[in-house]
Amino acid sequence: QVQLDESGGGLAQAGGSLRLSCAASGDTLYMYAVAWFRQIPGKEREFVAAINWAGSIMSYADFVKDRFTISRDNAKKTVYLQMNSLKPEDTALYYCAAQRRLSLPVPRARDEYDYWGQGTQVTVSS
Repeated sequence: QVQLDESGGGLAQAGGSLRLSCAASGDTLYMYAVAWFRQIPGKEREFVAAINWAGSIMSYADFVKDRFTISRDNAKKTVYLQMNSLKPEDTALYYCAAQRRLSLPVPRARDEYDYWGQGTQVTVSS
C-alpha cells in the first residue's frame, strides 16, 4: 500500500509556472502508474496527466498539452507536474493518484486508481 502527499500548489499569475510534487510513502512507487487529476468545486474530478511505472509513457488531457509535463523519479518516490503558461481556468484542487500497474495503456479514469492524496490548491490570477 502506498500513501501520497501532494505539495507545490499556491498562487500564480496567468502565464506563470508552478511545479507540483507527489511524494509516496509506504510501498515503493516503482510498479505504480501515477496520475494527476483536478477538481473545481461543483464539478467532477477530471484527468490531467498520467505516467507509467517506468516513466516512459505519458498521457495528457487535451487542455494541458504543450503546457504541462508529468515526470517521475522512482529513486525519490516522487512524481512531478510542471505547469507552464498557467491560465485562470487551471485554478483547481490538484490530486495525485496511484495504481499498481505495469501494463499499458496508462489509466486515465478516476475509478482505475486506488490510492489518492489529499490534494494541493492551485490558484491562477488573471
